[in-house]
Amino acid sequence: MIANAGLVKLLASVFGPLAAVLTALPFWGFPLGALPVAAQPMAAQQLSLPCPSSAGWQVVRQIELPRVNRGGRALGGFSAAIYKPKPDQLWLLSDLPQGSLSSRDLALAGLAKGKELARPLPPPRELPLRSGASAALPAAIDAEAMVLLGDQLWVASEGRRSAERPPQLLKFAASSGELLQAIALPAAWQAANNSGLASNGGPESLTLLPGRHGRPQMLMAAEHPLLQDPARQLRLLLWSWPKGLDPRRDPPQAREWGSLLLPPEPNWGLTDLLALPSNQLLALLRRYEAPDRWQIRLALYPLFTAAPAARPVRPLAQWDLIASGLAPDNWEGLSFGPRIADGRPSLLLVSDDNLSPLQANRVALLAPRQTNSCSRSR
Repeated sequence: MIANAGLVKLLASVFGPLAAVLTALPFWGFPLGALPVAAQPMAAQQLSLPCPSSAGWQVVRQIELPRVNRGGRALGGFSAAIYKPKPDQLWLLSDLPQGSLSSRDLALAGLAKGKELARPLPPPRELPLRSGASAALPAAIDAEAMVLLGDQLWVASEGRRSAERPPQLLKFAASSGELLQAIALPAAWQAANNSGLASNGGPESLTLLPGRHGRPQMLMAAEHPLLQDPARQLRLLLWSWPKGLDPRRDPPQAREWGSLLLPPEPNWGLTDLLALPSNQLLALLRRYEAPDRWQIRLALYPLFTAAPAARPVRPLAQWDLIASGLAPDNWEGLSFGPRIADGRPSLLLVSDDNLSPLQANRVALLAPRQTNSCSRSR
């Protein structure tokens, strides 16, 4: 059963049905009850898109985060994010070799309404990711994406084509950071002669999908094409629990779920995915050209609800976020954000500073631009 149903109802008005999952999480000091995974509603927040599509996205706010923790140690490498409307918290996953989960009270809702921060942001609360009694972490991981299911944290760890650092799907106890399961990716994704994921090439994203009969599903994507695949063809993996498997106890099963077509220029990669209830995917795309040129796009793709087609799907729309005013940097995390002052829901982006003095840990709020005619027609 869901405890504190009134709060869940309030959050649902802002964050959609996923609010029930987030309020169930105990680690952040708000033990609001347990929600059986099989009963969780999996649809995400309703998000308006730019209308017309050419209107693009408004960069509402950009904030720099502190670069040291409470003990003075370097802090950064943020690769994934989840925003919780109440109590206005941002949860961040770090891809530094030991891996950690952190939470901070960001006052993002106030910023979304046009208010500036009254004082510098304090360092976050941190939870290290660690080996558990039944599963051991490699000496170094590369935590790139996360999904929260009740009190479980699912993390995609990027590989290096070595037995010491394989690509994996990892399940942690969200309350303690203890590793519960480590799941290998399918053989086609494993390092072999001229095949598998490229080193530091994924998996880079993991997003929660609506599941049939209330059973959760997760969609995983590589950052770059597998070595045996065409240059622009980006594979997807669907992780699910067929009937008879318990999502709280049993590992999910993986199956290939088609592919996405990347832009034609070389070196584009996918850094995060966000599933929309409209059976569409928002993809955060990144391209870097030495010495210091970043290109960042949002792309909208159709989402397969049945067996996917053999050919990669093309984007329905693409938006240049640097041209919209986003700071050129290594943007890696994508999440739903707070509503801004005029009622529009927003997106939240997080950058990975790579611990480089030339980069920064940033948070950006984006909202879809919409013309008056679009607003009146909805």
